[in-house]
Amino acid sequence: MSPTTNETSAAAEAYISTLPPHHVQPLWTVMNAMVPPMPNPKAIPFLWNYKELRPLLLQSGEVVGAEEAERRVLMLVNPTCKAPQTTDTLYAGLQLILPNETAPAHRHTAFALRFIIEGSRGFTAVEGKKIYMSRGDVILTPSWTWHDHGHEGEGPMIWLDGLDLPMYQFIPGNFAQGYHDSRYPSTPVDESPSKFPWAPVQESLDAQKGDYAEVEYMHEDGGRLSRIIGGHAERINAGTTSPMRKETSSFVFHVYQGKGYTLVGEGEEQKKLQWEQSDTFAVPHWKRIQHVVEQGEDAYLFSFSDRPLMMNLGMWRKEEF
Repeated sequence: MSPTTNETSAAAEAYISTLPPHHVQPLWTVMNAMVPPMPNPKAIPFLWNYKELRPLLLQSGEVVGAEEAERRVLMLVNPTCKAPQTTDTLYAGLQLILPNETAPAHRHTAFALRFIIEGSRGFTAVEGKKIYMSRGDVILTPSWTWHDHGHEGEGPMIWLDGLDLPMYQFIPGNFAQGYHDSRYPSTPVDESPSKFPWAPVQESLDAQKGDYAEVEYMHEDGGRLSRIIGGHAERINAGTTSPMRKETSSFVFHVYQGKGYTLVGEGEEQKKLQWEQSDTFAVPHWKRIQHVVEQGEDAYLFSFSDRPLMMNLGMWRKEEF
C-alpha cells in the first residue's frame, strides 16, 4: 500500500528535523524564494521630499561637524529595506558641506557619483584634481580614488550621493581607507573626465525632437560611468508623458526641474509618486515606469541605475510596449 500524503509529509518533516546538526538544509523547501519565477525586489517605490528633508539636513550642520562625521549625509533608506539600501542594489544620500569646511580625504571600494542640488564654490578633489561644483553637475569618484570635499563659497552646498554600496555588503573585501591628512594635495582644473556639467546635457536633450528625450552619461571612450552604475537624463515636455518602460534595473531619480508624477508598477500595486524640483525617488527592479507632466514648464530628470551591472552579468531584460 502506498503511503498517504499526510504520511509522506510527516516523514519529510521528520527527515528535515535531523539535518540541522549536520549543517545542511534542503534546497527544495526554499527553491522558489531563491530562484523566483520573476524579479522580486524587496524595495518599494518611494519618494523623498526635498522641502521636508532640507531643514533636517541643515540642522545636522549645527550638531555635527564635517570632519567629525567624515561625511555629513542623510541616507535615503527604502522603507522595506535597511541602510544602505535606497533600492536593493543602489544607495542614495543627501550630503551637506558648509562654508570653510572640509570633508576629510579617503578612498573606498565603492564607486560614487554626486549630483549637485544647490550651492556654488564647493569642490571635490579627486586624485589631486580639484573640481568645482555647480548645480546640475555630476562628479565621479571612481573606486579606490583619493577624494575630499571643501567649500570656498557662501551658504550650504548640498548634493545627492549615488553609490553601489549595497552590492558590497556581501563582499568582505569592501573597505575604506583614510588619508593621513584632511586634504589630499590637489590643483584646480577647468575640465576633468570626472565632471559632467549640466549645460551640455540639457543642450543634448533639447536638440532631440519630440516631447520626450533621453541622454545616457558616457565617458569619452564610450564606456558607461562604471561597471555597476550608469547615469541618465530625461526631458518630458509639459502636458505630455514619457514612453512606458520596464526593465530588470532599478533607478534613483532626481528632479532637476519641473513638477509632475511618475506611475510605478501596474494594476492594484501601481504607485503614483508626485514630485517637484529637487525631490528624489526610487524605482525598484522590473517595475513599469511612466513620467507624467501635466502643465507648466518642461521637466528634466536625472537618474542613476544599476543597468551596467545587469548588462555585465547578462541579467538585463526589458519589456516592450
